[in-house]
Amino acid sequence: MLIFTTRFSKKKAVLIVVALGLAMAALIFLIGRKPAEDPAPPQLVTNEDRVAYLQSLGWEVSPEPVETLQFLLPDHLAEPYLSYNELQNAQGFDLASCCGKQLSRYTYTVNNHPQRTEGVQLNLYICEDQPVAGDVFCAGANGFQNSLVYPENGSSAGM
Repeated sequence: MLIFTTRFSKKKAVLIVVALGLAMAALIFLIGRKPAEDPAPPQLVTNEDRVAYLQSLGWEVSPEPVETLQFLLPDHLAEPYLSYNELQNAQGFDLASCCGKQLSRYTYTVNNHPQRTEGVQLNLYICEDQPVAGDVFCAGANGFQNSLVYPENGSSAGM
């Protein structure tokens, strides 16, 4: 049988108890922290879902799309998708996550553009029922292409 003996002063005992208390507090703090979760992306299954989503961004659009298109995104982004994806990255989307997948593009007429009363359309790209890209555009002379962010101050970059 082995017997160990040590001498503890009150000072050493207090330091050990304080150190164990700090270690336990740190452990409880780290275990109790939950990583910040991103909100789940909206599920846009129906046309009503898509129109409501666009309204939540501030856009008033026609109730039905003027054009619907389905296409397969290439396995790797190349031009013109790379340039277009820069606009998407600026608004929190990323087409790279959909490479090799089927996309649907819904084009709506915009009814409330702050600087143009007509000729403005909005593209919304959906992959697996989630929005993955979008833009507001006006073709022709003095045309533009902007993000889906509604221009709060009445101006629109790129015009």
